[in-house]
Amino acid sequence: MEDPAPQDLWFHARALAIATAGDGVGENAASRNMLHYLHATGEPLNLDVDRILHDDPTFRAQVEANHIAGNQEAWRKQALDAFAQAGGDKTVVIPVESDHEGQSFRSDEWFHAVGAHEQNISDMVTVSPGADGKPKVSLDYQVNVWDRYNWDEGKSTTFPDGTVIRDDEMGRLHKVGFAQEFDMRGSSSTFGHDMNSDSAPAVNPSDPGRDGGRGDVSRGDEENR
Repeated sequence: MEDPAPQDLWFHARALAIATAGDGVGENAASRNMLHYLHATGEPLNLDVDRILHDDPTFRAQVEANHIAGNQEAWRKQALDAFAQAGGDKTVVIPVESDHEGQSFRSDEWFHAVGAHEQNISDMVTVSPGADGKPKVSLDYQVNVWDRYNWDEGKSTTFPDGTVIRDDEMGRLHKVGFAQEFDMRGSSSTFGHDMNSDSAPAVNPSDPGRDGGRGDVSRGDEENR
């Protein structure tokens, strides 16, 4: 750990003011995550993946295309093979998981709160005997997101009020002990997809609402605020 300098105290105070102001401009998640960094506990933080899915259509499209559509035929065959091996007359459930991939959120709030991250889905494929003699195949899945909250040298972030923060300035607060990097991760609610249907997979999260701002319990673990 490096020894702090007077300008580090000044910058920490400035960063706290910017993070606190984030709630006022609607960037509750970015505010929450930055304040958690500046409070320097280092405790892991839960991500509200349902809210991210609702807010970021590009993220939903990635889940639908990359993680479900790109895997469903292979998963369906794997499950039907297991069903046949079990006699074809009883329900079979197999766990599957998509490969994780690095992406970046496009919505302003979640780009500022998380930015680049890893994502995948974990699933259960169920095959049941159908009344018409044809097996019914369905997919139940959760969307997973994880990342480490840190600041990379050589980059900068522009906040809604026009303030530009250099990543090396924010990263230095970790080096001098005024802030602490932390892991963040979360999983969505369970969604379903009919794998007997020709329809494309569609992730349709309900609107989680925004009551209570950053202090709303639905925004994450109480102990992390």
